[in-house]
Amino acid sequence: MSKGLKFSPLLIAAVLCIGLVVYLYLPKDVSQQVNQASVTFVKVHRTAEEDFEVVVEALGTGKANESVFITTQTSDIVQKIHFDDGDLVKQGQLLLELNDTEEKAKLTALDVNLQEALRQLNRITNLAKNNVASEQLLDEQQAKVNVLKAEMDVAKTQLDELFVRTPFDGVLGVRQISVGALVTPGDVITTLDDLSIIKVDFDIAESHLASVALGQLVRATSIAYPDQIFEGKITSIASRVNASTRSVQIRANIKNQDLKLRPGMLLQILLQKQVLKTLVLPEIVLVPAEDKQFVFVVKDNQVELVEVKVGLRKPGKVQILSGLQVGDVVVTEGTLKLRSGSKVTFDTANSEE
Repeated sequence: MSKGLKFSPLLIAAVLCIGLVVYLYLPKDVSQQVNQASVTFVKVHRTAEEDFEVVVEALGTGKANESVFITTQTSDIVQKIHFDDGDLVKQGQLLLELNDTEEKAKLTALDVNLQEALRQLNRITNLAKNNVASEQLLDEQQAKVNVLKAEMDVAKTQLDELFVRTPFDGVLGVRQISVGALVTPGDVITTLDDLSIIKVDFDIAESHLASVALGQLVRATSIAYPDQIFEGKITSIASRVNASTRSVQIRANIKNQDLKLRPGMLLQILLQKQVLKTLVLPEIVLVPAEDKQFVFVVKDNQVELVEVKVGLRKPGKVQILSGLQVGDVVVTEGTLKLRSGSKVTFDTANSEE
């Protein structure tokens, strides 16, 4: 015979109490969670006027301030070499000696003949004073002396041509010859570049012509030194506009005291056109829609989608011509989760100002 289940009065009372608590509090907690979930955390930026630099960008190839191929003026055998690859040299520094045996012997012979001719000239001059020698004989001897002096000057010049010297201060390139080699005019011994200044030729559109002037500052960057800016000045503006490209050639000289820049380098030129005092925002705030641009503006912890008119741009920043006022708070991060009327919260201390 089965017995019926018996429930303790205390157990029944406990179950009823739990049910009452769930009934009273659960809807409220769920409502709070739903409300909290509808608030989006965002990062914001307060609008302000800034200096907005308008620049013209161009590409140019670096050239040495002065650049030559070192060669000889005569054909002969290399006797001595006085330089190494990449040497820093001064103007007039001796680089190379060619075989000068023949030229020195010729100069010595001419010097002996000149000394003898001068002695004869002195003797005839004394005789002419005493009317022993004729004026014609004196003139002939003077002419011989003059000819020998001229021949000596030519011989000294020929001897000097056997010594190759630097025409200006600069940096030498790679040596192309060795001792004992026969060199002729036109044979490249090495290169010499004045790298204290790098010249850069670049083209700008004719629409920018009114914004450039001699002496205007330019900045240059190179892929070899991405974090360094090299400064220079415009030294030349072409007198003509290229009829095919409608561009104007500009030349700038860039200081290069540390010799980091080298001829042939590709340089990006930044030419400051003007500096505007205007409303500037991070480009990330823009929300494009078809051919229009919008931003989310925060007012009383709610966002409103506002259309703005965009002006000039540069990497990471954009000029705002209309649609916003100074001091407006706009959303920079979290825009993908928002729509007009969404509630937001943000940490003012960590927000972009």
